[in-house]
Amino acid sequence: MPIPWRDAMSHALYGPDGFFVAGGGPADHFRTSVHASPAFATALLRLVKQVDAALGHPPRLDVVDVGAGRGELLRALAGLAVGVSGEPTHSGRSGLIPAWAGSPETPTSTASVRRSPDGPSSGTVRRSLAERVRFTAVEYAHRPENLPEEINWTAEIPDEINGLLIATEWLDNVPLDVAVHTTEGWRYVLVDPDSGVETVGELVNAADVDWLNTWWPSPASPSSASGDPDLGLTWSDATSPETPHSDYQRAEIGRSRDEAWANAVRQISRGLAVAVDYGHLREGRPVDGTLTGYRGGRQVPPVPDGSSDVTAHVAMDSVASAGAAVARCAYSLISQAEALRALGADGGRPPLSLAGTDPAGYVRALAAASAVAELTDPAGLGGHLWLHQPVGIGLPPAVAR
Repeated sequence: MPIPWRDAMSHALYGPDGFFVAGGGPADHFRTSVHASPAFATALLRLVKQVDAALGHPPRLDVVDVGAGRGELLRALAGLAVGVSGEPTHSGRSGLIPAWAGSPETPTSTASVRRSPDGPSSGTVRRSLAERVRFTAVEYAHRPENLPEEINWTAEIPDEINGLLIATEWLDNVPLDVAVHTTEGWRYVLVDPDSGVETVGELVNAADVDWLNTWWPSPASPSSASGDPDLGLTWSDATSPETPHSDYQRAEIGRSRDEAWANAVRQISRGLAVAVDYGHLREGRPVDGTLTGYRGGRQVPPVPDGSSDVTAHVAMDSVASAGAAVARCAYSLISQAEALRALGADGGRPPLSLAGTDPAGYVRALAAASAVAELTDPAGLGGHLWLHQPVGIGLPPAVAR
């Protein structure tokens, strides 16, 4: 029986036997920035340090990963944070900008003394980042058996977050409705969960029409179009209400993603929310939408039967606006390449002279640079957009613009 895409995605991805709940997790089916290179976690640790500094090095620093998979990112961050020294210092251009004072690469003794801005002039002892940080993974799947005990595991975003909330490729899997533009206006697209065959349903409700008019406008000059044979959506004839009459045959209604992101931002008392995802902006919405599936490392038709990922790119400007309305702070929206370079991952090749003085080090540095290049390639993972939404603090130096 055909049902709305939002309902189909919800069951297929997050039901009892859903794609993200059962099995080995997303890493078995597709590659993300977290899996591509340790440099991704290293860059995020630098961002954690910047947020920590902006918050005045609080007694508890939260790092919350929404859509955590099987905890891969937090495992890496927890490992880097141990002892405060986040990674070995690199020499030359190894894909990472050399360490700076106070960075994760610069060890800071737990006995370091600083003057407390609120305490007596005699100063206080600052505990290390590893002692203060609290990692929380947000995911519907059961807690992995071998997850380090210092990582909390929950199905819901905690409240009163004081620190960093990171959502890497989460919003693209927040279920949404799909619509098609017809002679009568926007109508919902329905889908058979077992076969993926689509049909046209009822007119879109007022709230979704408002979202479409604001964030996914129809072009001025209409044109007729046929259905999408790959997905089974067809229209009977040129005069029926189901006949699309604009260049935008389909639209993915991002209102549910706006609400999800606004709710995530609302849980932050002070800190920074970061969404990293494939996305698009109002002036460049995709004509036929982006709904697709992934299974076993390959792109497949989006059949919402629970056997594959079902995903659609994110209307990042709409999400950003929703978050800003809650946080009442300016946001930053930049490419992954720009974000990672600002955090030290530049993908630069090491100097050839290093090959003569340290051949093994040169090979390692070259491999690191190659991995960073994958993270920043605009045709691949570098095509992600980074949304930085501060709450009660200024934008960190690496993203302020």
